[in-house]
Amino acid sequence: MGQFLQFAATRAGMARITPLTASLIVFTLMELVPGTCAERYLAFKNTQGSQISVADIEAEEKRLGLDRPFLVRWTSWVGNVFFRGDFGDSCILRLDINQLLADKFWISLGICLAALILSYLIAIPVGIVAASSNNAVANNSLRFVSYLGLALPNFLLALIIMLFSTVFFGDSLTGLFSKEYRDAAWSWGKFSDFLAHAWLPIFILGWSATAFALQTVRALMLDEIGKLYVTAASARGVTGSTLLWRYPARHALGPVINSLGFDLNRIFNELPIVAMILTLTEAGSLLIESLARSNDQQLAGAIIFLLTASIVAVNFTTDILLALMDPRVRKGLMG
Repeated sequence: MGQFLQFAATRAGMARITPLTASLIVFTLMELVPGTCAERYLAFKNTQGSQISVADIEAEEKRLGLDRPFLVRWTSWVGNVFFRGDFGDSCILRLDINQLLADKFWISLGICLAALILSYLIAIPVGIVAASSNNAVANNSLRFVSYLGLALPNFLLALIIMLFSTVFFGDSLTGLFSKEYRDAAWSWGKFSDFLAHAWLPIFILGWSATAFALQTVRALMLDEIGKLYVTAASARGVTGSTLLWRYPARHALGPVINSLGFDLNRIFNELPIVAMILTLTEAGSLLIESLARSNDQQLAGAIIFLLTASIVAVNFTTDILLALMDPRVRKGLMG
């Protein structure tokens, strides 16, 4: 038990160091963008008809603290993020990032996690059955569906569903809320309305994730089923689903669980394009807006950092779960 607690403490320490390192990378990338935040904001104001001088830029840089050394600014930024949870103000929008992302990021994370859970709820049992079944028709059908999920991009699937719904039902299925709930405070009615709209992005994002996880589970199960310890268990009279879940599935699912953080990152990477097509108002669309249109690096950096922290938290959880469920990992820890 002591070695397991030491393992958990080590993983917890690494989970703290990783976001710190990520914050330095994010902040450095923010600094490498041509022009300071003051220059970009005043250039934006200039496009609105304001007359901007060099003195205005210098005054704005001093107000934002951009005249301080890089390490001082990074230390201040990361200190505010870690100890106060404060990401500062958006460079272009001039709004508090915490308030701007208060709902949007959690909505995005909830959609991605729901798509991830949906994909694994389907892929794990179906992959296990596919690996253990000798039915050629069922196996080939599942293989075709999984290949289709990998080959058909999520944005194209979104366009197909929108076109079909518009032609046959007169509803494009865009957005996350109805008009009456769009700017309303959270309530049970708004939450129910959100669930009525969120199923589509969850399904679309889970489409390719399910296909990828299905291929992974099936391949790992096929590798484990043919091993000697499974044959020995079968010779002792263990058969059917008990044999599958107690032996090959238990070992095969270790790498699958360990890849949850990677899959969450991949799903979030696909979210911005899907959000643009479905006109979703969440962090994915806000990330595209801040990176490609407004060049608001402070806002983009906050979203990327929050995503990194979420992935680190998922990876830490899966490390602990893997150590608890996999006897090979436990043996390595306990000696």
